[in-house]
Amino acid sequence: MNKGFFVTGIDTEIGKTVTSSVLVEALKSDYWKPIQSGDLEFSDTMKVKSLISNSKTFFHQEGYALKTPMSPHAAAKIDDVHIELENIVLPQTQNSLIVEGAGGLMVPINEEHTILDIMKKLKLPVIVVSKNYLGSINHTLLTVNCLRENNLDVKGVIFSGEENAESQRIILKQSQATFLGRIPFMEINKENILKESEQFKFLIDG
Repeated sequence: MNKGFFVTGIDTEIGKTVTSSVLVEALKSDYWKPIQSGDLEFSDTMKVKSLISNSKTFFHQEGYALKTPMSPHAAAKIDDVHIELENIVLPQTQNSLIVEGAGGLMVPINEEHTILDIMKKLKLPVIVVSKNYLGSINHTLLTVNCLRENNLDVKGVIFSGEENAESQRIILKQSQATFLGRIPFMEINKENILKESEQFKFLIDG
């Protein structure tokens, strides 16, 4: 059994949480969000929990839960909290684990470190979520290249939302990344998450 994946996006509001929900359901993995910024009344952990049908998944408490929907470093300043990279450690579990990042790779968590530093510390294979918009080809290629330059294992790319066959084709060709699947624009509910999870069960064995 694989130990899990780190889910990152090429930008914010890109579909990471829906993708994480689908992957958690497919693998019956645990879920963990190292840093939550804002929306504490209905956090990403709560959103994923509300969309999961299986009874095996355990939802681990966030490493940091910040009140303001801003970059983690800025939200932490408002809360008078200092995010310490050394305090961000994988939860103990016998299950595989889906870890969801915040924003993209270079989102700062403090004055010295970014989400990328968390990924380098945790050393999980990375799944990149890409969504079609003007500039998404550039952002996806930059993300994949940066991960590889930092010796991280890029498991592949999942496309979310409306399909753009040409953008998808050129991203996969130029990045030489593995196409893992596409999660279409849909009503977000348990039934559709369960349906979409079927295409990702091949990841159970890593």
